[in-house]
Amino acid sequence: MEITSAAFQQFLNQKKLMGSKCKKCGAVHLPPRPLCPECGATEVEWTSLSGKGKLAAFTTIHVGTTLMAQAGYDRKNPYCSGIVQLAEGPKVSARILNVDAQNPQGIKVGTPLTVDFVEQGQGDNKKSYLAFKA
Repeated sequence: MEITSAAFQQFLNQKKLMGSKCKKCGAVHLPPRPLCPECGATEVEWTSLSGKGKLAAFTTIHVGTTLMAQAGYDRKNPYCSGIVQLAEGPKVSARILNVDAQNPQGIKVGTPLTVDFVEQGQGDNKKSYLAFKA
């Protein structure tokens, strides 16, 4: 399967965390890329990722996107977004679940995380989004 954003979304909808791996230098990327930014090679392939990582950075969001507002998040109900350092090496931005976004002082960098998938929408508009849970 060709490495495209549409293919990546298909994997997310199947609740699979897939990245790209360069056949030349071995670099792993998430989101997947058809061209290795490390060495410029075009010989890349899909690779399954464990979904395990640690929280590298985070922020709480009180005024989010329209999609998040429609899901019920606002100034009184913030959500947490973070950078996750995956066990395989890459860092990825994702929503962080099972943390108290109203009390961010309790959220700790270095917290172990595992992949999760948040579904939003209905019918043909239903999509899975990448998230991680504490």
